[in-house]
Amino acid sequence: MDVKIDDSWKAHIGKEFDEEYFKQLIAFVHQEYRNYTCYPPGRLIFNAFNLCPFDRVKVVIIGQDPYHEPGQAQGLAFSVNDGVQFPPSLINIFKEVQADTGADIPLSGSLVRWAKQGVLLLNATLTVREHQAGSHQKHGWEQFTDAVIKALSEQKEHLVFILWGAYAQSKAAYIDTARHFVLKSAHPSPLSAYRGFFGNHHFSLANQYLQSKGLAPIEW
Repeated sequence: MDVKIDDSWKAHIGKEFDEEYFKQLIAFVHQEYRNYTCYPPGRLIFNAFNLCPFDRVKVVIIGQDPYHEPGQAQGLAFSVNDGVQFPPSLINIFKEVQADTGADIPLSGSLVRWAKQGVLLLNATLTVREHQAGSHQKHGWEQFTDAVIKALSEQKEHLVFILWGAYAQSKAAYIDTARHFVLKSAHPSPLSAYRGFFGNHHFSLANQYLQSKGLAPIEW
């Protein structure tokens, strides 16, 4: 089947698209989008991959589910469209960036600028039904995104994996820590941000690591 994803990804994970689980997943997603309002818009389902080709990935930030309210999701973990009110987790992310690096809190919640610098903003599940968090979990997306993490771990070197919260940290099982730098902390949601997210210095630590490997830092 034809998946509208950057060719660099097809070269590294293209075999997933021929697997039976992926065919069933795409059939499920098509049915959901026909019968319900779902997010992100279909053209943005693989936005994280199209904005950040495989060969340019430097940092991977793992989320769980797309935002499920109107106008929010744009296919990038934690990111929202221009003009959309910042969700609580994103507010806390920007607060930590400011405290850690001194960068101003931006006017837009869109993280497209991060993606274009090599930050793969990867949700474990890439679609969701409106108003129903987690509604597309356990239909195959996790198998696909786990394969993405494994491919990055095995085929690249010196990546930074940023894992916030228990769910993201469960993905560490697929990451070769001898080849890559893994950062873990509490999740930025208001429920847990004060239990170790604030003050984690992940943004400056990521840049220090990248620079130690001769790579350009991210302008957070």
